[in-house]
Amino acid sequence: MVQSSLTRAEATTRAEQIRVASYDVTVDLSGAEDPQQKTFGSQVTVRFTAEDGAETFIDFIHDSISLVELNGDELDVDDVVEGSRIRLPELEGANELTVVGRALYSRSGEGLHRYVDPQDGNVYIYTQYEPADCRRVFPVFEQPDLKASFALTLITPPEWIAASNGEHLTSEPAGTGDVPGAVSHEFAPTEPISTYITTILAGPYTRVTDEWQGVDVQGETQSVPLALYCRRALAEHLDSAELFAVAKQGLDFFTELFAFDYPFGKYEQAFVPEYNLGAMENPGLVTLTEDYLFPSGATRTQLAGRANTMLHEMSHMWFGDLVTMTWWDDLWLKESFAEFMGAYASVRATEYDDAWVAFALGRKEWAYRQDQLPTTHPIVADIVDLEAARQNFDGITYAKGASVLKQLVAFVGEEAFIDACRAYFRRFAYGNTSLDDFLTVLDEACDADVHSWANAWLLTTGVPRLETAVERDDSGAITAATLTQTSDAPRPHVVAVATYAPDASADSSAPDNPGDSAQLILQRSTDVRVDPQQPATDLPELLGDTAPVILANDRDLTYCLASPGADGLAALADAVHLLADPLARALAHSQVWAAVRDARYDPRAYVHLVAHRGLGEQHSSILTTVLDRALEALESFVPPRLRPPLRTELLDRLHTAVTHATAGSDAQLVLIRAFARVATRDGSHAQTIAKLLSGERTLPGLDLGSQLTWALWGAQTATSHATRSQLDRAHAADPTREGRLGYARALAAIPTEDAKADAWTAITSGALSNDELSATMSGFQLATPELVSTYQNAYFDGITPWWNEHSMEIATRMIRGLYPRGLDAQAASSAEENPTVVATRTWLDQNTTAPGALRRIMTELLDDARRAVTVQAAVLADQNQ
Repeated sequence: MVQSSLTRAEATTRAEQIRVASYDVTVDLSGAEDPQQKTFGSQVTVRFTAEDGAETFIDFIHDSISLVELNGDELDVDDVVEGSRIRLPELEGANELTVVGRALYSRSGEGLHRYVDPQDGNVYIYTQYEPADCRRVFPVFEQPDLKASFALTLITPPEWIAASNGEHLTSEPAGTGDVPGAVSHEFAPTEPISTYITTILAGPYTRVTDEWQGVDVQGETQSVPLALYCRRALAEHLDSAELFAVAKQGLDFFTELFAFDYPFGKYEQAFVPEYNLGAMENPGLVTLTEDYLFPSGATRTQLAGRANTMLHEMSHMWFGDLVTMTWWDDLWLKESFAEFMGAYASVRATEYDDAWVAFALGRKEWAYRQDQLPTTHPIVADIVDLEAARQNFDGITYAKGASVLKQLVAFVGEEAFIDACRAYFRRFAYGNTSLDDFLTVLDEACDADVHSWANAWLLTTGVPRLETAVERDDSGAITAATLTQTSDAPRPHVVAVATYAPDASADSSAPDNPGDSAQLILQRSTDVRVDPQQPATDLPELLGDTAPVILANDRDLTYCLASPGADGLAALADAVHLLADPLARALAHSQVWAAVRDARYDPRAYVHLVAHRGLGEQHSSILTTVLDRALEALESFVPPRLRPPLRTELLDRLHTAVTHATAGSDAQLVLIRAFARVATRDGSHAQTIAKLLSGERTLPGLDLGSQLTWALWGAQTATSHATRSQLDRAHAADPTREGRLGYARALAAIPTEDAKADAWTAITSGALSNDELSATMSGFQLATPELVSTYQNAYFDGITPWWNEHSMEIATRMIRGLYPRGLDAQAASSAEENPTVVATRTWLDQNTTAPGALRRIMTELLDDARRAVTVQAAVLADQNQ
């Protein structure tokens, strides 16, 4: 079926023609337990007003349609159904449309996803629609500004429970259904909401309930019912006390912060399998990935990340659900704000008061990478159609947008920012908005020139660079200091520049000291307003300071690639592990990593830095991130012929660190996970791993769990230290979802031509679910370049067919997941002549009319390849000097 990508122009026209009042929806899932049943029944009655005589269309990606009835007249299905659109001619002032059809179950995580639990055979259903997959389940006017009330009825097997946005009203025997004996569940109509945030949940889920009691805007007691859902097999890992605590803290915080009562009645959260996202803000029933339940154990960083996501989604109840962008150009009006509020609320309302550390190290790095790609776009983007909208759920919209909002708070003041948010909700509740609407309330709340600020930050692209330059006398005292901005579009900044010096009073051997020297503590932090019209800003406050380390963008107030300058980079790298403050340490690590990516700091030196000074890090967010970056530096930026000894060195250091880590600590878990990853390409510790897997050796305080067990099996397999029969026995002993995915990855990692051929066949067959596909591709890529190089031509030949034959989610996973990774700067005399770069560039040159979303993916992969080869070439040039 042709699936039309609604354009902004079409959406504008349709919104001018009609107003939607309500949907009555019935979805028949009674046959969902039958694996042979590929479709489900879908019926909708829509009531809407229109211009007399107008013609429009409603959207439905369907298997079949048996009835289209408009205002009592049955229309010819063959005449009005055109691909994924149903044409609606000769509309009246008031209209009632009924459509009956069947839609397809999904295994891609898009639309209505059906999951069969490998552990007990139970079937679980959930939906995911953003930005435009509600039309995969029932007919809708699929655009965010045509809000309506939705009344849902679900027909399910008798033992299932069901949930949706609205309050559950009744469950009774169904009069009709695909399977006799089914039960019909009816839900109350919702408040006016957009189509993409409606939701369905059905199956034999475990359900736990609670209640939040707080104070509403009028000072009266307010009560909100709470619930949690998960698969039965994960019920023992549903840590409901912690999850309910975070939900209650969030409701306490946001209702007071926004001065607007929680608007959607109940607040439920469902943890679902094979989820493509972290979570989705469906009002009344938020869906989250079940990876947040941690059956294999979790660090504090993972728990903090989950709390951050929960609060991100809760803030969407106001930013996005109550007030929704008119079109996807202003996606930032919900995602940037929710991203900011997730960290902001974590710090203010929960025990995870160091959330800005993970934000600075992880989320902003996502933004910096995205913003340096040729495909970058302004935060307020130009979204011409739904295909483009799907691509913009990226580091710009989320992390750059949130970073810019953090800068806005510093620019206008926290009180003015919150006042603007409150006015925004009061003025536009249950409506739709654009950039100008928010700027209007912000302008009313403060004295700053917010329109100039928006032009500089929201409508431009690229990462501004702020570099400190200092001169010192013979005693080390600073005699001159400036901060220079380099950017194609200079921005105003409120930024802090700080100095750090050894704490002479501290005991360098104290247990909380991550290094073997005196820790570095803050000497002074100076707030500086950077004028975009001035290339350099003097820093007179630093004159006379003898502190050895200078940190630009201290406290992470602005969005920039900060640098201590060429002279200060080595000093910062040497001292990064000694900075006492975790946020300062995170920012310093980020600046050193940026230098690695720009070929200003040798990636081999970075791996040494992490291996010899970073493994004692006690903040799990920092430890996790720097280990991830060390592995990226090793496997992407270090030339292949220089990797083996460096890889063995890192693996040895990780083994030692794991052995000496405190039993049961976060560090122990982070280190053993990194050890397993490095061991996939270095078999020197295979005997140790074999003993861990057999139980001959144990680490006090460490339960391997399914996830880590299969990570170790993957390492053994990829390095030819495990047999197929061993994997089969391990899988038979572990029928969990994690076991199933780990087994798939391990089979694909077997380093033989036959195993790679089997994996390639499975990957390209279209038979795998989203997560099974990713696991198999991950294992397939665990190979020497020689073993998988024969697939490079097949990869480039397959790109267009994959895009045409699969959903965007599956096609995107395949194209990114199978991209050739055996990049070697020695394969050609320049980056542009590298075989993989040439093949990617050739594909782009030969496919100029390919869909924009596909060309964007390939352009980004090309840029990543060029960067990797360029950094490798710099290392080789240095090696040859």
